[in-house]
Amino acid sequence: MGFMEQISTDIKNAMLAKEKEKLAALRDIKSKLLLEATSGNGEVSDEAAVKIIMKLHKQRMETYTLYVEQNREDLAHDELFQAQVMEVYLPKMMSEEEVRQEVLAAIAQTGAKSPQEIGKIMGVLSGKLAGKADGKVISTIAKEELAKLS
Repeated sequence: MGFMEQISTDIKNAMLAKEKEKLAALRDIKSKLLLEATSGNGEVSDEAAVKIIMKLHKQRMETYTLYVEQNREDLAHDELFQAQVMEVYLPKMMSEEEVRQEVLAAIAQTGAKSPQEIGKIMGVLSGKLAGKADGKVISTIAKEELAKLS
C-alpha cells in the first residue's frame, strides 16, 4: 500500500473515530501530497512523500518551539500532537553515533582533510542519508570530525 492509500485509509479511520486533531494533520499531509502530484506527473513517489512529510514535521516542531518560547501552551500542544501524528509515516531516524560512522566513512572515501572540504562530504552523505538523518545533524558532525583532522 502506497503513501496516498495509507493516508486516505487513516483519514477515514480518524473520521469514524471523530479524532479532529489527528484528522487535521492527516488532511494537511494529503493536501501537500496532492499538490505535489498535480504539479508533477500525477503520482508522488514514496521518496518524495517522505521528503514532504519530513518538511511538514520539521515545520510543526519549529512552530511548537516558537509557541513554547511565547508561553502559548494551548497552541504548542496542537503542533506537537500533529508532529507526532506525522512521525508515524517517517522512517526511523539514524542515531547520532550511526551518522558519525557514516561521516567518518565519507571522509575516508573522499579524502577530505579540512573543514573547507565539507562540501565533498555533504555531497556524498546528503543523498545516502536522505530521509534517515537531519541535514543539520550531518553537517554538525561533519564539521566536528573535519576540525579534528586539521
